[in-house]
Amino acid sequence: MTVTGSTLVITAPAAPVRTAGRAVRRAPGPYRRLFALPGTRAFTAGNLLARLPMGMFAVSAVMMIAGQRGSYALAGAVTATGMAATALVAPWTARLVDRHGQARIAVPATLIAVLGSLSLIVCVRTQAPAWTLFASYAATATTPNIGGMSRARWTHLLRGAPAGHHTAMSFEQAADELCYMLGPVLAAFLCTAVFPEAGTLVGAGLFLTGMLVFTAQRATEPPATRAAAARRGSPARALGPLLALFLALGLVFGSMEVTSIAYLAAHGLGAASGPVLALQAAGSCAAGLLYGTLRARSLRACVCALAVLMTLPWAAAATGSVPALGLALLLAGMATAPTMVTAMSRVHARTPEGRLNEGMTLAVTAILGGIAAGSATAGLAVDHFGPTTSYLLPATAALLALTTIQHKDPVPQSGTYRVP
Repeated sequence: MTVTGSTLVITAPAAPVRTAGRAVRRAPGPYRRLFALPGTRAFTAGNLLARLPMGMFAVSAVMMIAGQRGSYALAGAVTATGMAATALVAPWTARLVDRHGQARIAVPATLIAVLGSLSLIVCVRTQAPAWTLFASYAATATTPNIGGMSRARWTHLLRGAPAGHHTAMSFEQAADELCYMLGPVLAAFLCTAVFPEAGTLVGAGLFLTGMLVFTAQRATEPPATRAAAARRGSPARALGPLLALFLALGLVFGSMEVTSIAYLAAHGLGAASGPVLALQAAGSCAAGLLYGTLRARSLRACVCALAVLMTLPWAAAATGSVPALGLALLLAGMATAPTMVTAMSRVHARTPEGRLNEGMTLAVTAILGGIAAGSATAGLAVDHFGPTTSYLLPATAALLALTTIQHKDPVPQSGTYRVP
């Protein structure tokens, strides 16, 4: 541990390596240095436990409602209503988190969301009127943005340390991809192998437990801003073109998913298409972890790579080969995490002080809006032109994302760990 000026630099013991009979100490990697910071392992454990259900809830609700009520139309309408309610409520929840603190707001908000999930189970099991399903699932819109709160903690711990912050944001993006890759698989298994309500029930339990563990780590919680945050401008005005970028990225994700499902169904995979679809998330997860060990690139460079790699699924689909498509999805996914990590870093830089959770939640809301629009557009394109031609939509959306980037795009510089 050394002190330089006002900065406390923490270095973990290096691992000895023998070279020509001598012991040489090797510097620890960036992730080892990251989790050497006090309290980071504890809040990350709770964060991952609470984040896994984010990939479970929608799939579990669809399978539960369709299985008990025999209507996918009803199941889809209920989940769509929940997504719309989340888009409206989530920024307000995030604003309260910034103003009053994570533990004080996130715990009651989580309890309301969990009660909504439990109410949905009861209403489905008791054959309650359809409107009760909509009301119950809409209550889950109070779900706090656990990923945003975790990123806010890293930003608080690593202020003045761009290199460490870059590694932390890369880890968070990889965690997102991992949870959204494993969550639907776990939900489908529970709903089919146990009982239809098991996915929602287990998801609610994991979410509540993880949130309680996460919020219990008070030493790493960013300070509440209260009245100071209220006097600052809205993050929506400060973020500006970045929200347009996230909307375009949502178009990429939504159109790619629907087109891939349609393409794989046309080739007879149907329910077995899950592993192929998971390759895109796997590529993004691996790339995110690797990107955290490298120097940050400019946002323009990341989106250019995304635009190029998003043409690969279209080229692979044209060959009619499912293995080729799987490889193309894996490669295309590898451009996702670096783009998201770099774009989120811009959100951190432009969001007014004390409004970080709200700023990140607005970015997520823009992505959800883009996913909804991309899914709808891809559905129409598949019906009219077929799934192969529809793979041009993600590539076009990536080019659209490129046009939203401002000409001046600085690259973050490296720094040291600063502990408050």
